[in-house]
Amino acid sequence: MEFLLGNPYSTPVGQCIEKATDGGLQNEDWTLNMEICDIINETDEGPKDAMRALKKRLSGNRNYREVMLGLTVLETCVKNCGHRFHVQVANRDFIDGVLVKIISPKANPPTIVQDKVLSLIQSWADAFRSSPDLTGVVHIYEELKRKGVEFPMADLDALSPIHTPQRGTPEIDPAMMKYLAPSASATTPKPTPPAPVATHTPAVPGPIMATSEQIARLRSELDIVRGNIKVMSEMLTEMVPGQESASDRELLMELNRTCRAMQQRVVELISRVSNEEVTEELLHVNDDLNNIFLRYDRYERYRVGRAAQNNGMLTDTIEDNLIDLGPGSPAVVTPRITSSPPQSLTGGATASPNRCTAASSLSTALANLDVSSTV
Repeated sequence: MEFLLGNPYSTPVGQCIEKATDGGLQNEDWTLNMEICDIINETDEGPKDAMRALKKRLSGNRNYREVMLGLTVLETCVKNCGHRFHVQVANRDFIDGVLVKIISPKANPPTIVQDKVLSLIQSWADAFRSSPDLTGVVHIYEELKRKGVEFPMADLDALSPIHTPQRGTPEIDPAMMKYLAPSASATTPKPTPPAPVATHTPAVPGPIMATSEQIARLRSELDIVRGNIKVMSEMLTEMVPGQESASDRELLMELNRTCRAMQQRVVELISRVSNEEVTEELLHVNDDLNNIFLRYDRYERYRVGRAAQNNGMLTDTIEDNLIDLGPGSPAVVTPRITSSPPQSLTGGATASPNRCTAASSLSTALANLDVSSTV
């Protein structure tokens, strides 16, 4: 086919896509990504040429840095381009023939790639559901759900790392309006699910009035929490379920225990610290912890599935469902408050020094706070 149609990277938009998805890039080139969107919107062959180039980059590519850059370009184009490009994306041939193949058990990609693909399919299925000519992705999404594929929790407005103003004047598909309007969500309160009731939460005497010195120490401790989250995230990205070394497996489990103990203390502080800026930081850390726990839980399920498969205990039906059993993605997750707070942040477990900084205790950081004072 390439012999008949030519090199997909030879067109103007194809050249841009080749550069924007080059594995040598340290970070996404958002200027180039938006230039790709403009070419798609302003030229007759832009949508088809862009899709040919993206298919070439994504199909059968084991350089997952390039695949992730390609998925980011694809997501950006869907958000900033019109119906002509959506038709190219939301059809069964592309979703099933390219995206689903990327995350098949045979391909065994990193979990961050699995989560990205599943998040895109899920969000597009929701956005295009009301457009009759864009329901190919909806059908694939529903088929995957019936097979038991577990899609990561996600906020549609937060799927793209940026919300840039469009340089051109692209046509906007009506079905994408809720997907393309993060500014509206910023002014309109979003309904949030009620937090589960913590059955053993002790009575809180009142908000903590922290001094500037205590806040500085607290932020230092939060940096340690973030460091543990980062190490755990890197391990989940690099490790292959069922093929990890015993030491890495032990460290990952230790990090999981440590971070869960940390979250319990963070949750307590959210309800007690009266400084709004600190509370916001605590909420962000809690979100990051929830995200990493989702990834860890899915990693464990995938590991169990792989072990069963290796022992000859996995049926063909279950094997089809392994597509979703990797660890979760960095999708935005609503903070969960599920258990009572312990006395210390670390819960007694710390990560090994050769992989991360030992987790400290937030209760130590707040040891001198006057918890009896109220606003």
